[in-house]
Amino acid sequence: MLQAEPKPGLGQRLSDIWTVYTERRVLIILLLGFSSGLPFMLVFGTMSAWLRSAGISRTEIGLMSYVGLAYTIKFIWAPILDQIRLPWLDAKFGKRRAWMILAQASVAAALVGISFCDPSKALMPIVILAICLAFASATQDISIDAWRIEAASDERQGAMAAAYQLGYRFAIIASGAGALYVAQFVSWHAAYLAMALLMAIGFAAALFAPRVAESEAPVIGEAQMDALAARFDLHGRGKKALIWFYRAVVAPFVDFFSQHGWMALAVLALIGFYRVPDFVMGVMANPLYIDLGFSLATIATVVKLFGVWMTILGAIVGGLFVARLGIMRSMLLGASAVICTNFMFAWLATHPGDVAALTISISSENFAGGFAGTCLIAYMSSLTNHKFTATQYALFSSVYALPGKLLGGLSGFMVDWYGSLGPLRDFLLLQAPGLTAKTAGYVPFFLTTGSLGLPAILLILYLRRRDPPPAAPLARG
Repeated sequence: MLQAEPKPGLGQRLSDIWTVYTERRVLIILLLGFSSGLPFMLVFGTMSAWLRSAGISRTEIGLMSYVGLAYTIKFIWAPILDQIRLPWLDAKFGKRRAWMILAQASVAAALVGISFCDPSKALMPIVILAICLAFASATQDISIDAWRIEAASDERQGAMAAAYQLGYRFAIIASGAGALYVAQFVSWHAAYLAMALLMAIGFAAALFAPRVAESEAPVIGEAQMDALAARFDLHGRGKKALIWFYRAVVAPFVDFFSQHGWMALAVLALIGFYRVPDFVMGVMANPLYIDLGFSLATIATVVKLFGVWMTILGAIVGGLFVARLGIMRSMLLGASAVICTNFMFAWLATHPGDVAALTISISSENFAGGFAGTCLIAYMSSLTNHKFTATQYALFSSVYALPGKLLGGLSGFMVDWYGSLGPLRDFLLLQAPGLTAKTAGYVPFFLTTGSLGLPAILLILYLRRRDPPPAAPLARG
């Protein structure tokens, strides 16, 4: 009589899980995640601190955040990276790595250019280079996401995503705390030049990354495309161009809307509104720290270093809650926490120079942001069709940032406008002795950003009743 094989013990199972993280492709995506995360803070938070230190107005800083729209519209040119092959680079490195290397070289060049600029003398050169940096960085994200998805099996996607996010957070520390330390003790020019040199890490990872198998995306409705080509008498190149456009641009969206019908609009609205409070308040966070009198070293230590670890902790706890409670209930908790922590920043505005208040506010906000971010990744992953993972995920990741980026550009104007309302300003100054005329506008601003999270809560409650999505694992995030 055959005996059943003994099941592996807990120690053996943990050993098998750890082995996944030592595989070459997982280590490569860790370095690529660092390369992907490095430019992000240099376009947003770190640059806003530099501009405010140089005397640039909060309204202009808020408008500068619009350069980040490149991250929110990257789905527009994502199909190009799927279909166009770069001369020479493609033959040598393959389609994914070719685009990756080109994007990384462009990021490094833009950072070098910014390092030679002086915003106190001329802002326009920084604006132009920041736009170039944002588009190059978004292109790098598209190529890295595509390589990550194609380089590993479904069973390895969880490890690949985890390693990517870890590398990304290390980059946030480097480009946030690291850049501020260099700016504090050397100069802003040296800070951006140092960040350009760090792009060599991602460049080396792209060179040593294994080449992945490349396949064409399937065409949904190919028969209809043949009929349409025949109707307009398209043959040869004309027919190929029509099918190419449909495969690259139309098919992924047709698939998504055919799966969800009109509910797809509510789903996209939820994705778009979910992180609005964080995106809008984030633009004014660094100007708030500067106006409250915190030094660059303090901001680097508390916000850019300690805060990143709180984000990582929040992301881990968010994953546990998703596994235990499901996606939608976890998203509801995350949205509620984000609203509360935005309100906490209104409290921080009344405590100038108080490092303890800064630490409490940063701990709460970053933990809530990491928790909510993990929940949103799980939700977007549950909606993605594996046949169109790259394009559909680019769509979701673009939609989730678009409303917040659009409103974020007005954040400086909102702070200044609130501060210019005499009766409101005088009332706040009487209620909170720590406030000054310079910081009074921050209190109603952060109360407003917190309130912007209410539409997401309503949409979550609506979708839970109408069409609750499956609780997908984080492996595809």
